[in-house]
Amino acid sequence: MPLSRRVFLRNSALAMVGAGAAPRWLERAAFGETIASGRRNVLVAIFQRGAADGLNIVAPFGEDRYYELRPTIAVPRPSRENPGESAIDLDGFFGLNPALAPLKPLWERHELAIVHAAGSPDATRSHFDAQDYMESGTPGRKGTNDGWLNRALPKEFHEPSPVRAISSGPVLPRSLRGARDAVAIGKVDDFSIRDAGAERTLESMYAQTQDRILNGAAHEMFEASATLQSLAKAPYQPSEGADYPRGRFGESMRQIAQLIKADVGVEVAFADIGGWDHHVNEVGPRASVGQLPNVLSAFGRGLAAFYTDLGDRMENVVVVTMSEFGRTAKENGGRGTDHGHANVMFAMGGRVAGGKVYGKWPGLAQEQLHEGRDLAVTTDFRDVLAEAVMKHLGNRDIQAVFPGYAASEEGFRGWMRGGSRGTG
Repeated sequence: MPLSRRVFLRNSALAMVGAGAAPRWLERAAFGETIASGRRNVLVAIFQRGAADGLNIVAPFGEDRYYELRPTIAVPRPSRENPGESAIDLDGFFGLNPALAPLKPLWERHELAIVHAAGSPDATRSHFDAQDYMESGTPGRKGTNDGWLNRALPKEFHEPSPVRAISSGPVLPRSLRGARDAVAIGKVDDFSIRDAGAERTLESMYAQTQDRILNGAAHEMFEASATLQSLAKAPYQPSEGADYPRGRFGESMRQIAQLIKADVGVEVAFADIGGWDHHVNEVGPRASVGQLPNVLSAFGRGLAAFYTDLGDRMENVVVVTMSEFGRTAKENGGRGTDHGHANVMFAMGGRVAGGKVYGKWPGLAQEQLHEGRDLAVTTDFRDVLAEAVMKHLGNRDIQAVFPGYAASEEGFRGWMRGGSRGTG
């Protein structure tokens, strides 16, 4: 999608410089006040790019067919004798991959929920198309110009924060592009005033322009940059000993936590993690070794550190995860899996009705597989996301968030407790 002048100017300037004086709302935030009355609800969306193998992430160890289809790469059944190399029992049928052990305490606290056999109704096996459809929220439609997370932002009844919608990374993702303002942040700690005088001159030039779009974009650009500049002045120290894994995903989750805890008005945030396309050598000689365990370790540790870091703020935060499609039910000749269909989604937060695997399990018998090869989709990914948008963000206009989809509360899986507490 072509970038508008507004998006281009804001993101270009954020990449180059910090701003001058902070806006008044930021000054209030610096003294510990929140923008609205009470803490804002925040929705964090995480994209697992590359088509994660949901069947080896949350393994259906209770179904013998799983082991028939995957004789060399299946996650072993739960074992007290070998806990680090076997599935972590969740409910007697499903088990977490052992690399996700840091998430088990969240499950036991009922603040982690799982939706299995979830995905897109579109059957494409193209990474590019499937990611585009999921981020736009319109499966099968290539003409959608904006993203579901941008459309999910509720109507503001006060001056919105310039960082109400953020992504951790140098490029604004498809999910956050649209009419509402959103900011891509490379790294908060890198923001510094390189030439304050030149910056103020540039800001003055934008302020004097007669182009309303240009002037508005510049104003938002400088306010967002001022926010980040303020946060960059003091090194961030995670709370409660939260230990983020090294690498891009750990840094992304640390940065999002920092912005949420700063009370600068974040409402939605986006992060992604790649490395899930395992056509060969998905798993090594043991369940804890190989490409999938490696990326799962970073994924699980990043989520667990984020949860620990935010502490009681998780009451106002919901994290949802997704991947463009799953993998084939049967392993291939290279001890890997190929592009499939249904997958698994995680939801984490204080208002998540966790400790349960949601969704209708379709089964792995030959006649139950999609096109005779893949786990079938029984929960549309939009139902999972719509439940968070409606109940957590308080945006009930689901038809606008997911055009062409008849989402309703009757179709929700019930993984969230209660209704929305509003956005102030």
